[in-house]
Amino acid sequence: MDWDDNAQESEFRAQVRTFIAEHGAKQRADDGEESFGNSPEVRARTKPWRDALVANGWIAPAWPKSYGGAGMLPKEQFILNEELAENGLSNVGGFGVMMLGPTLMIHGDEEQKAEHLGKILAGEVVWAQGWSEPSAGSDLASLQTRAKRDGDEYVVNGQKIWTSGAQHADWIYMLARTDPDAPKHRGISLLMFSMRTPGVDVRPLINMADQHGFNEVFFEDVRVPVKNRLGEENRGWYVGMTLTDYERSGIGSAVGTQRRLKQLLDVSRTDPQAKQAEGTRSKSWRLYFADRWIEAEIARLFSYLSISIQARNLVPNYEASMSKLYTTELGQRIAHTALKMYGLQGMAWDAKRPENGRGRVATGYLSAVSSTIAGGTSEIQRGIIATRGLGLPRG
Repeated sequence: MDWDDNAQESEFRAQVRTFIAEHGAKQRADDGEESFGNSPEVRARTKPWRDALVANGWIAPAWPKSYGGAGMLPKEQFILNEELAENGLSNVGGFGVMMLGPTLMIHGDEEQKAEHLGKILAGEVVWAQGWSEPSAGSDLASLQTRAKRDGDEYVVNGQKIWTSGAQHADWIYMLARTDPDAPKHRGISLLMFSMRTPGVDVRPLINMADQHGFNEVFFEDVRVPVKNRLGEENRGWYVGMTLTDYERSGIGSAVGTQRRLKQLLDVSRTDPQAKQAEGTRSKSWRLYFADRWIEAEIARLFSYLSISIQARNLVPNYEASMSKLYTTELGQRIAHTALKMYGLQGMAWDAKRPENGRGRVATGYLSAVSSTIAGGTSEIQRGIIATRGLGLPRG
């Protein structure tokens, strides 16, 4: 299959590169890592970059022009994301632009669109996603958070877990059970409401690297207007599946993986500690690194496969799972390879100096553990590949 750009695509890629050269310095390299759930400091710091994207119509490349987006073709979106990732940049749109916005266009009423879409584009509201629960992770349809109808409101009680960026989010969209007697995939509704609503309590989940990315969110008698329900009552599972179609991207993570390898190679050549470490001086480590480089190229090809499907106006299904599974597990192997570069020194992490080369390697290794859980576990992805891709019976 020929992945080369045609003349029109080459011209667009040149435009993107010119734009990045002019405006890319407005975003710090590490700001993109916080695009889901930006802190107020990061939001203020990235405003010039966001404003540049908005002015160029690129903050929401997949959105139709009628809703303020760029209306890009799938290959154009691919080129934009590829060039941004190559330069360590993000479109800073977060959950709102990537997932909720497109779902609002499909399932939202006119009042909901008018209230939320403009604020999402302008970056005025940061969204969190309330999906997983302590007893409903991989089997999400078993969720127990309850939303009981009381006139023109729902009264929500329950708990969500692993909620990315909830400590900084302004609003949340979440699945809750509105009919406890219905089969588990039915009887679920999707609700949207402010995180400042009385009864919402956010508690941090600190990972092994001492990073605060995930949270527990508790709901106690939280009153949500019925008008904030997205889609029909008891049909929230199907609305939520629209969101997951938008969640499973590919090229950004695949190119980001390759970029991390380039950074690792640069560190191995320039960091005095790395140059003297037992790993970089061993032939076996160099073979490990070569394997990771080959695997990163394969991850990119998985992304190409997904974009070719989208270009035919189809939705990648098990193909997206293949890409997600391979890329996240590769990320863990890269983190392990980076740790091996420093040898025993790589384990001597100084929490007070996480910004140095060795500190970044150690924190990267520790934080990579959860990458195969977020967005659907590796086990879930393998199940999708087996049943939908290979046609095998469910176990």
